[in-house]
This record gives sequence, structure tokens and C-alpha cells, in this order.
Amino acid sequence: MTVEIRDAQQADLAPTLAIYNALIDTTTTAWTDRQQTLAERAAWFEDQQRRNFPILVADDAGEIVGTASYGDFRDSRHWPGYRFTAEHSVHVRSDRRRAGIGRMLMDSLIDRARSNGIHVLVAGIDADNADSIRFHEQLGFTVVARMPETGTKFARWLDLVLMQRILGERTPDA
Repeated sequence: MTVEIRDAQQADLAPTLAIYNALIDTTTTAWTDRQQTLAERAAWFEDQQRRNFPILVADDAGEIVGTASYGDFRDSRHWPGYRFTAEHSVHVRSDRRRAGIGRMLMDSLIDRARSNGIHVLVAGIDADNADSIRFHEQLGFTVVARMPETGTKFARWLDLVLMQRILGERTPDA
């Protein structure tokens, strides 16, 4: 496997969108029933770039097989006390899971978060997604909350598990 983890480019929008949209109809990974459009993905990409929030891709010989990013946790523009905490997302194409790509993406994302001054990374996970919870535990995340019936999809209530990883020492001054 010759997977390279790199910053996403405009040309990566369609394949990353396909990875994300593949989750919508059959999983509770994303708590939405609506596929995202390419225009919505492009607007999100531009906002991420403007805010200096990374979008990483796993590129296997020109084929995008995974993506990871982070952004605001609880709108740090409105609530600046959260500016050193970010919520992340990581998705690997279904035919490439369990091959170490998610770990590669997360290791790079964690490094990027540290270099950007992020103190805590948060994961919001459907409580029934044991694989994702176990994956995050292996990366050093710990469960800090379980919120019953916080969301809904497929005509049932979903519990939200919040996990976090403190990335390192930081003084809360700036």
C-alpha cells in the first residue's frame, strides 16, 4: 500500500463527497437523511480553508480512499472559550476499511491539530458504532459523555457518545 496523506485540493471534492454520501442511506455515522451536494461540499471546503481548518485525504496512487478534518466545537467564533477545542471527522471508503488508512489519517490530523494550537480533539459517535468507539480508544480518546436520545435517524432515537483526546500541555491564556 502506497497511501499518501496530504491536504485536500479542489479536485478531491467529488471523491470525498462520494465517501461521505455513501454513509447517508445505510448508516448512522452522519445524522442526516439528505445527501450533500457538490456545491455544499465546495462551500464547506472554502470555509475550512478560510478558517485554517485542515482537510486531509488518503491518496492511493491518485485514488482518494479516505478523508479527515476538524472544525469548530460549539462555534468558537460565538463562544471563543472553545477556540482550542475542535471536533473531528474521519471517513474511509468502505472497501478500504481495516487497512490502517483511518489511523494514518488520524495520526496526521492530530499532528496538524497540535501544530495549529488545538488542545482537545472531540469525536461525536453514534453509541451503536462500536467499531468507531474502539478505533478512537486505540488512538487515545476516552469516553467523556453519553447523551441518550440526542438524535434521530431511520425512525429511531440515537444516543451520542462524546470522546475526547487532550493533545498536550497548553496554557489557556491566548
